[in-house]
Amino acid sequence: MEGTAARPALFGCFGLHEWAMVYRADPGEIRHGTPLRLGREGTDAVVESLPLRCTHFDAFRFFTAPARSRNAAELTRATQVATEQPGCLHAGMDLYKFTAKLLPLVSSDMLWSAFELAYEARSLDMRASPYDLSAYGYQPVRIDTPGGRAEYAREQSELAVRAAQVRCSLLGWCRGILSSDGG
Repeated sequence: MEGTAARPALFGCFGLHEWAMVYRADPGEIRHGTPLRLGREGTDAVVESLPLRCTHFDAFRFFTAPARSRNAAELTRATQVATEQPGCLHAGMDLYKFTAKLLPLVSSDMLWSAFELAYEARSLDMRASPYDLSAYGYQPVRIDTPGGRAEYAREQSELAVRAAQVRCSLLGWCRGILSSDGG
């Protein structure tokens, strides 16, 4: 978390990791049964028209083989600590996972803050995805358009500010736990 907090936030990924997970995929390889908003060809065209800049290994590991080579960097579990950056929605969502693992050493308020952040980040993540989620009440952030990319970057930036606050608070808890004499 300290390394992530120390890096500059990047906001040019536009949530394309979800698109890269279905890029040129055989129908049986697509993990979700939800229809693609732009169809297969339209989805592939979006991936081919924009650079892939994913920095989060847990998203990257689900990229299709053709999409992996399009990403700006080859990500691995071993390099995750060095590549995480605070603008990433998934890095913000991971704060909930870390907080939950620290229960009962952290407060329920800390857990709730991390959960709310993760919920809102996941909502943006899915609204910017290639899937048609309108039946579930999610209207798309159309990252396939300049206006949609601007909307995504704005919302991502707002979530990064909140994630920085949650990360700072959680780091405070961790420092307190580590400096405790156990008594």
